[in-house]
Amino acid sequence: MTQPDLGRAAAPSLTLSERVAEQLRRKITQGEFAPGQRLSEQALSDDLEISRNTLREVFRVLTKDGLLRHLPNRGVFVAVPSIASIIDIYRVRRLIECQALAQAYPRHPAKKRMREALETALRLRETGDWPGVGTANMAFHMAVVELADSERLNQLFAQVLAELRLAFGMLQDAEFLHAPFVDRNLTILETTEAGAFDKAAALLGDYLIHSERLVLAVYARRLADGSIGEL
Repeated sequence: MTQPDLGRAAAPSLTLSERVAEQLRRKITQGEFAPGQRLSEQALSDDLEISRNTLREVFRVLTKDGLLRHLPNRGVFVAVPSIASIIDIYRVRRLIECQALAQAYPRHPAKKRMREALETALRLRETGDWPGVGTANMAFHMAVVELADSERLNQLFAQVLAELRLAFGMLQDAEFLHAPFVDRNLTILETTEAGAFDKAAALLGDYLIHSERLVLAVYARRLADGSIGEL
């Protein structure tokens, strides 16, 4: 089944390297690259049909964003998030998402995108496609941020989602991570559609606290048993 597209079409004013950087961010968000994975410059430049010089500029941009890491004499790797970065990701999520939902315009079209993402997650749950459920979940939360009508916030949050997907990828149990939250998203959506935006924002705040605790608990266990390490 086709996965929800978390990104919008790139603006024509963007440079080639900016468009490719956005494309790679989307791939990270959709789980196509694993944390710690080494990226082949030759293979990627061939696949993306760009020069290696352009790809190196893309690598510099995504390294600055915290999504990639360059190790001298070893190459470029997908970043491995730290506990501190995960805590910061959730802090940003609470600040952005809850405010966007609390102040949403009742007829905002992003509510329809929230519904579409939730229905996709429900369908994928029935087939056991848990990575797909995770992608649909991220599309749902991207739509929540779109309620704020701020392109800057949309761009910032797209980067946050890419970092979050890296954290999820390290935990290697998509069902455990995403199963508890599909029905909670449904409750948030139904509360939003009923026009109770403050209540929906409070539900979302509780959701994010629960999600953060779950992710950090699993991360800490894997860190302790040595299955997560630095590059």
